[in-house]
Amino acid sequence: MLQIGDELMYFSSVFLLVMLGTRSATGASVFTLFLYVFMMMFRFPPVPADQASRVLRPRDSFGGVPVVAHRGGSHDAPENTLAAIREASRNGATGVELDLSFTVDGVPVLMHDETVDRTTNGSGPVSKLQFVQLRRLDAAARHRLKDKFSAEKVPTLQEAVEECIRHQLTIFFDVKDQPDKAASALHALYKKFPGLYNSSIVSSFEPKVIYKMRQTDPKVVTALTHRPWRLSRYEDGTPRTLSALGQLWSAALDVLLDWAHHHLLWKLCGISAILVQKDFISLDYVQYWAERGVEVVGWTVNTAVEKDYYQNLLKIGYITDSLLEDCDPRY
Repeated sequence: MLQIGDELMYFSSVFLLVMLGTRSATGASVFTLFLYVFMMMFRFPPVPADQASRVLRPRDSFGGVPVVAHRGGSHDAPENTLAAIREASRNGATGVELDLSFTVDGVPVLMHDETVDRTTNGSGPVSKLQFVQLRRLDAAARHRLKDKFSAEKVPTLQEAVEECIRHQLTIFFDVKDQPDKAASALHALYKKFPGLYNSSIVSSFEPKVIYKMRQTDPKVVTALTHRPWRLSRYEDGTPRTLSALGQLWSAALDVLLDWAHHHLLWKLCGISAILVQKDFISLDYVQYWAERGVEVVGWTVNTAVEKDYYQNLLKIGYITDSLLEDCDPRY
């Protein structure tokens, strides 16, 4: 767990930064005290370690290392479908990562993108489609194995959960936005299927999503998702803006966000895990979080060399697009 010395260092750093910026020891003291009181009053304690361990280290792991099928295993079957969940189970996954979205009439469904264009034979934003319209689409239409998985439907969140329970798979619920809607929909499922408390985790890039989830149901295991330089660069490393000033500003925000993830946000939300882009994980990084009682999970690990590194050296769980073969490496 976090050592007292760590907290002293963090708040001392805040004090020094604010004092350098304001040149006021009084102002820096007041701000640091306010931040400390805020953290003490509004942070959530993590769920019990044994509960988090049941979710993050299921007994059927490969040599103790969980392998989670990304979007159900998007290389092996059409992503975010019931077929993908069944295929992931058949191929030996310990869990699946699924993306939550909402139709215009408020039905929680599985969809990664804001639109249905990339994965189905339809077009337009998910948030503008009625569920009955979404249901008519072929979710396998653009998959490389579309002939094998023809006419696969976009499933509801509940249908996906029931399928995962049937196959005894751990679920990583990935939530992009709409914290209130997502927390409400997920809380309803946890009430209906109490076993999810010991077999699922809610994750997001957005701390507000995780905070709202813990606020709605503090018994849920949660994780923050993190990729360094996410605000300034795309996944392949190219800058998000060509403006020199824009690059400088977004890079500064990235540094601040990275610091916040590692020193404040994880504790405020009371997370049990942090999901980190695979290229930024090392033994030292795993140890850093282990000392704070937080599990590290890598994404997206798609080649045999990477999988060997995670299974035999890092010995931590990872998320992959395929359990059968090498596929396109992701950044």
